[in-house]
Amino acid sequence: MSNQETMFCFQCQETAGNRGCTRVGVCGKTSDVAAMQDLLIDTTKGLSAITTELRKEGKAVDQDINHLISLNLFTTITNANFDRKVIEMRIEKTLEKEKELLSQLEDTSALPEASLWQGGKDEYMDRAGKVGVLATENEEIRSLRELITYGLKGLAAYSKHANALLKDNEEVDAFMQRALADTLDDSKSIEDLVALALETGKYGVDGMALLDAANTAAYGNPEVSKVEIGVRNRPGILISGHDLRDLEMLLEQSKDSGVDIYTHSEMLPGHYYPAFKKYDHFAGNYGNAWWKQKEEFESFNGPIVMTTNCIVPPKDSYKDRLWTTGAAGYPGCRHIPGEIGEEKDFSAVIEQAKQCKPPVEIEQGSIVGGFAHNQVFALADQIVEAVQSGAIRKFVVMAGCDGRMKSREYYKEFAEKLPEDVVILTAGCAKYKYNKLDLGDINGIPRVLDAGQCNDSYSLALIALKLKELFGLEDINDLPLAFNIAWYEQKAVIVLLSLLYLGVHNIHLGPTLPAFLSPNVLKVLINEFNIGGITKVDEDLKTMIG
Repeated sequence: MSNQETMFCFQCQETAGNRGCTRVGVCGKTSDVAAMQDLLIDTTKGLSAITTELRKEGKAVDQDINHLISLNLFTTITNANFDRKVIEMRIEKTLEKEKELLSQLEDTSALPEASLWQGGKDEYMDRAGKVGVLATENEEIRSLRELITYGLKGLAAYSKHANALLKDNEEVDAFMQRALADTLDDSKSIEDLVALALETGKYGVDGMALLDAANTAAYGNPEVSKVEIGVRNRPGILISGHDLRDLEMLLEQSKDSGVDIYTHSEMLPGHYYPAFKKYDHFAGNYGNAWWKQKEEFESFNGPIVMTTNCIVPPKDSYKDRLWTTGAAGYPGCRHIPGEIGEEKDFSAVIEQAKQCKPPVEIEQGSIVGGFAHNQVFALADQIVEAVQSGAIRKFVVMAGCDGRMKSREYYKEFAEKLPEDVVILTAGCAKYKYNKLDLGDINGIPRVLDAGQCNDSYSLALIALKLKELFGLEDINDLPLAFNIAWYEQKAVIVLLSLLYLGVHNIHLGPTLPAFLSPNVLKVLINEFNIGGITKVDEDLKTMIG
């Protein structure tokens, strides 16, 4: 890439032609924004190489540097931030920190070029053209570097949510930065990078454990909850994304305002936490997965707060009602500032809501969720008895992401056609393909057990390990458990790497395999872990369920 008219991005599942977006992103990002994201990643890797060398010299790295690096990575996740000015500000801040930390190093000879480059804003576009994905010419090395980088983006997102609750893990941050630096190291072989990808999965487990501990310490363990999907007759605010701290602040600030709060997409699991049940104006969940937001945000009538991804470029009809915060951003939409540990001010959103009509009802009824690890462990005896009696034949993990592609109707059909003695374990927005179906229960155990957000795939891993223990098995792959995972963006990549680190084999990934996996790297994953794609529902049911 040599100018702002061209780009190359293949980090999400919907990338053009399952090869790569080269003119404008399928997500809606423009080529100049893509270029600035490339440069932000490069400068973040450069800063990470410096912090890694500082640690080797026995010097401490400040927590604010760790937070900066995590936020930089999070900013470049698919559908999170489309605002070029914000991304350029993050590049400037990163370059300033590089300059500051370079002076603390005794030896700079091992640093890559990315750590030393200090160009001005007028040089950003030229530099971006030299450091994008295609700058790595060897296809296998490129594939593994991107696999690791995308996994680290997902890990950074989970770290950022834990940081918002004042929880940190220095080991996770130090690894994240070492791994970023290693993706710039031309001496690393294919074998080295394969090992680093699996190590990324190890720290992915640690990162999800950190966030799980942060969420449950602050808000209690999720519990089985019935969530209304209809509407009330008062104005409302719709909050989307993943950041529970943002949800807490909004609920607290709006409690006496006469405005109701609704969750959207990945914020649905907020209803499962005991701490939020005290708010009478916490009305329910509105709509479905992220990709339907254009019509659903329009009919909601009130303001929408995007705490993270996934933003779809908004229609003019509601753009003035779309607010962003944290890593999220969109040009022309108002942004609510607030650093880690600070109280954000949602008063302007609340005032806007008071002037709006109540939401238009698009659904009625309720959905049930809250089956995170602590809740499922409480049901362990009941589940074991159901398995031993034959009432439950198998579990199938259908976690991950939802998306626009018609091929994703596969997951709804798969759920509908599952035998009645099979239970679905889910987390993430993939569940919107089947969480409103009437699939019944088995001896009182719902056939869809929703653990929560995509990061709550950690709960699914703990549940699998607990079942392995309860059944006295040596290998997690001996469980009556199948994996049919839908992926879309980089948080799904860290979940995949985490499952591979835990030794899970026979994962089916769809609706397409990642474009960033070269044929030879894919061959390694198939040979080592028997990763496969999806085919036809009936064929896959025979393969996975038997």
